[in-house]
Amino acid sequence: MQQEIIRESEIKLLDAIIEKYDPNKIFLVHGKNSYKNSGAELFIANKFNNQLSSFSDFDVNPNSIDLQKGIELFNKGDYELIIAIGGGSVIDMAKLISGMATQPTEVENLIKGDIDFDNSNIDLMAIPTTAGTGAEATHFAVAYINKQKYSVSNDSILPKYVFLSPRFLISTSPYLIAVTGVDAMAQAMESQWSINATAESEKYSLEAFNIIWNNLEAAVIDNNEKAKAKMLEASFIAGKAINITKTTAPHALSYFFTSYYGIAHGHAVGLSLAFFLKFNSEVTDVDCTLNNGANIVKKRIIKLLTIMNADENTAFDILNDFLKKIGLELNIKKLIGNIDTVLMLSSINFERLNNNPRMVSNDTIKDFLNTNN
Repeated sequence: MQQEIIRESEIKLLDAIIEKYDPNKIFLVHGKNSYKNSGAELFIANKFNNQLSSFSDFDVNPNSIDLQKGIELFNKGDYELIIAIGGGSVIDMAKLISGMATQPTEVENLIKGDIDFDNSNIDLMAIPTTAGTGAEATHFAVAYINKQKYSVSNDSILPKYVFLSPRFLISTSPYLIAVTGVDAMAQAMESQWSINATAESEKYSLEAFNIIWNNLEAAVIDNNEKAKAKMLEASFIAGKAINITKTTAPHALSYFFTSYYGIAHGHAVGLSLAFFLKFNSEVTDVDCTLNNGANIVKKRIIKLLTIMNADENTAFDILNDFLKKIGLELNIKKLIGNIDTVLMLSSINFERLNNNPRMVSNDTIKDFLNTNN
């Protein structure tokens, strides 16, 4: 499906799209405190005079129980459009409702992939209020069942409309700008070295990474509005990259830290980003998972290092120094204390781990934990 992208300068186009739908047939999915703090609540009130039915009673990490509640509420009406306004969790929840509300089966069957989606879905408009998740640009969504993370992937949940406006980033906290920005950075980097990378995804990943590397610090530290606007665009572009390739090892490890220790997703991804940049840059033909061989992976990573003005020997420190400068604590012991290594090893998302260009073993993960303590 071809997405229709609307930017702030094209807001009349947004109004024209909305006018095609009866307000009584629009279902709103939004966050809680962020809905008010970002200005999203006022934006929706001005557009619809508070006429919309809405759903916001769900956890920051979308789970099957909350999803079922949302679907039941949705099915009480006769809705033709879902508007998701919020961060990645909000957009993921709306994507799941959009794709699953019309399916004649239990949501857990769809989340686990035991039963395929049919082709029916509800039109979805995504309005991101953070610059980092890229959820508005992808055909997959995260859902949890009993703390176990699943990635739901289906073309039917790709938003039909996307409205990109920096207005919602004005009051965003520096930490949220940092962690969502690092999420987008990780998506760009992981897409670049993923075994599923293509010429198209590489174009997106390098464009996104270049924008992020040169603007995230100003967005966080200086609260620079132009830098925030560029981060919003970069997030969308990085989302387009991972929509082709999916993510790799840093994302695979991150879900454990978020699910069991409550670490913000982007922060959790950032914990291992420099480690895997160095690890993957040292890939050999013996441990390479890409059929074309280690040299292809190395060439792709060199393009990232060039943007960073780094090489294999300096990249680890340069990236970690960057992450620390924008406020991320990277020492795991300082951040959360001692962790349950056995539980972590049993909780790894191997679907994402299998996209990594270098084989990752339990010893690799232990090396990462030792490096960050």
